[in-house]
Amino acid sequence: MVEGISSDIVSDITTNLIREPLIQYTQDVCPYYGIPLVNDVDSGPLWQPRRQEWGSTYVRLPIAAGRKLLLVPKSIVRRRMDYDSEEYFNNYILEHLREQELSANTELVRLLKSGGRRVTKKDLRAKYGTGKSVIVRETLNTPRLLDDYRRDKRHDIRPPLTHYQIAETEGTPAPDWTALRDRVLAVAPGRANAGSYETAIEAFLTAVLYPALSHPQVQYEIHDGRKRIDITYTNGAHAGFFYWLALHYPAAHVFVECKNYSTDPANPELDQLAGRFSPSRGQFGLLVCRRFEDKELFIQRCIDTARDSRGFIVPLDDADLQRFLEERRLDDLVLDFPMLRERFARLVM
Repeated sequence: MVEGISSDIVSDITTNLIREPLIQYTQDVCPYYGIPLVNDVDSGPLWQPRRQEWGSTYVRLPIAAGRKLLLVPKSIVRRRMDYDSEEYFNNYILEHLREQELSANTELVRLLKSGGRRVTKKDLRAKYGTGKSVIVRETLNTPRLLDDYRRDKRHDIRPPLTHYQIAETEGTPAPDWTALRDRVLAVAPGRANAGSYETAIEAFLTAVLYPALSHPQVQYEIHDGRKRIDITYTNGAHAGFFYWLALHYPAAHVFVECKNYSTDPANPELDQLAGRFSPSRGQFGLLVCRRFEDKELFIQRCIDTARDSRGFIVPLDDADLQRFLEERRLDDLVLDFPMLRERFARLVM
């Protein structure tokens, strides 16, 4: 409601407030993308909530064109703010003023041939004016309007931008689903190509599972480095399967183990993934492999693991990648993941 304050300034304020976690995020993902970090870069202002004051320090950050660079998770990027003055004015203030005019049967009320009455927004703007000063005036006159707007916004979570919206905005190519799948299929089975297979699977899953899962970490260490997880995702879903999963089961993170075997995975591979679970980290994972001679037998082993309270493991093979693509083609913002929901239902039913 303040003149001169809009998305650009609010974005700058927000960036300052969350600069420290953005620095941490940047430091985490730069090694993954091969972006070099420079030592002793001035962090800029850092908000210290416990001390309620600003500070700064020297950190490691990438430098681009002579300027320090902060990376932002695309899952939190939006084209416009949730709180919008025009939306509030048009849908709350003008609607309230319309009701007042109709109730008082003022000169703005027009009779329709059908016998009904109407007041146009054009006439309301001409009488009451527009702009933020008008918004402030009418809000002070009727404070409940702002309360109503805030209440409605709490239940109106705007979804992240899709891959195609980001590509359109940035002028970059959208994911080529077929190419991502073919990159996986092109890796020859065998332990010698395990690294290439893991890299291809991570690229495929990161694209397919966005925005429900984000921030992939490869070879994530736990237990002071004594164990590693091939791929770890943060579950940030606000709707769909992974949101439901986190409501009912420990699923703050989702773990992926990649097995580039020429034979079926068996109990040792299941036990390896189950050993990475914990109530705090999460107890859901995907075991991705090339093929199953007897997929039903392996699913039964996953069911046994779930019944023994050792976690929930969904197996996926090369053939399942095609179904992922088909689900993506139906909706660019896939959140429900029917295949995963079906497989998970077998573990708990």
